[in-house]
Amino acid sequence: MSERKSKPVQSVNNRQIVIIDDHPLFRDAMKGALAGVLVNASVREASSLDDGIRILDDDRDCDLVLLDLKMPGVQGLSGLAYLRAQFPSVPVAIVSGQEEPAVIRRALALGASGFIPKSTPAEEMRRAVTAILEGEIWAPPVAKQLTDEEREIDDLSKRLATLTPQQVRVLMMLRAGLLNKQIAYELDVSEATVKAHVSAILLKLNVDSRTQAVIAAGKIDGESITEG
Repeated sequence: MSERKSKPVQSVNNRQIVIIDDHPLFRDAMKGALAGVLVNASVREASSLDDGIRILDDDRDCDLVLLDLKMPGVQGLSGLAYLRAQFPSVPVAIVSGQEEPAVIRRALALGASGFIPKSTPAEEMRRAVTAILEGEIWAPPVAKQLTDEEREIDDLSKRLATLTPQQVRVLMMLRAGLLNKQIAYELDVSEATVKAHVSAILLKLNVDSRTQAVIAAGKIDGESITEG
């Protein structure tokens, strides 16, 4: 993890960036903050995870996705898990109002290329994005200290990162309280296929029931931590 405070910000040329955030004012602010370092860059905006997925489906040459954690229809880190599973070659950095060290570490364990708190000053935000585009993993220093409980949750986060995109979607629907037949209808698959996905989810998360899988996913998202 990199702090980068002493290094001057260098311009990054001809990059393709996607900002996924439901607040247009923040998207504008983010574009403004990056204008000084993204030379001849293409910056596309999405107001929802689904819109961001459509952009990435059309163009998988994206150099970086900047993703908010809390948006309508997205529960915590599930959006990050889905993007990492669906587009494994596309770096995803979290830009969030959540700044708790446990949340930051869980995001990194799930494969985020960085975690930038929204309270980060514009100059430091530019350094962070530049570092990530150069292949570094960037996070604030507060994310470095780890308790035993957090190590256990980090291990669970790494297990979640092994789920396929469809398994992530099924888990998200389990958390929403949907039954197998409802999930099958939403995904246009058979109930047998849903049951197979659920079995795979239980195996990969090392739990014995749907309820335990939902609880495990909630622990990863830090449901006891205030979301922002």
